[in-house]
Amino acid sequence: MQDVLQTLENYHALAAARALLIVLIGLLLARLAGAAAQRLLLPSMGHNRAATARRLVFYLVVIFALMTALRELGFNLAVLLGAAGILTVALGFASQTSASNLISGLFLVAERPFEIGDVIVVGNTTGEVLSVDLLSVKLRTYDNLFVRVPNETLINSEITNLSRFPIRRLDLQVGVAYREDLTRVREVLMQAAQDNLLCLDFPEPLIIFRGFGDSSLDLQFSVWARRENFPKLRNSIPEDVKRAFDREGIEIPFPHRSLYAGSETEPFPIRLVQDTAPDHGQAVDPADKPEQR
Repeated sequence: MQDVLQTLENYHALAAARALLIVLIGLLLARLAGAAAQRLLLPSMGHNRAATARRLVFYLVVIFALMTALRELGFNLAVLLGAAGILTVALGFASQTSASNLISGLFLVAERPFEIGDVIVVGNTTGEVLSVDLLSVKLRTYDNLFVRVPNETLINSEITNLSRFPIRRLDLQVGVAYREDLTRVREVLMQAAQDNLLCLDFPEPLIIFRGFGDSSLDLQFSVWARRENFPKLRNSIPEDVKRAFDREGIEIPFPHRSLYAGSETEPFPIRLVQDTAPDHGQAVDPADKPEQR
């Protein structure tokens, strides 16, 4: 009897060792197979789809290794699959949000509105795409914060991709005084764009008259730059415009306001009065106080 028990213990120990070895080899094969699938699919499918295919291959190999290890331990796979099916249905009802994110992730992979490394704007968040997973998208903001955005939120929101096209346009709002000659102002603005090495010659700069403002003639000065030069242009072109206006004597006005008591009256007179504090211990003659109006 003891020999039989010893044999069973040895058999179970050997089975457990074989199962552990199968799991370890399965993990290694899963990593290798996932990396190989990504390298093969990357030229034709792009980085997002290739990364998703790598994860799918990895999980499939891992699941197959786990099932083989369980079978090695003596578990009935038919019973396990039936229980897994029931558990999957129950989890599906309990985690509808996760299922929605999973389906939304598949739509994102198929539609490809952005790639890993692109800079996107989602709501009030702007950041670089770090990864596109089945449940969420990971972003890194400009102030080096990690942001996780659920895939369902991306599907239901407006996404702005700042990295899709090679050039971008900067719209600068400019106001000049009413006495200025708009033709001369246009010439000065075009010369400022021509002197800035970051501005592209094609598409050429654009000047649009926006309207008669409260204190200025409002213009929109639009210039183009390569995507990687856009932040530098956004800082340099306003300085160039201000320097050119100062050199040419073109006024950038500030808001003016006039106060009237009525349509028939003249403006309020204003008189500046300097109030000098009296010395301590001396009486102040009321006649010496300034008149208040």
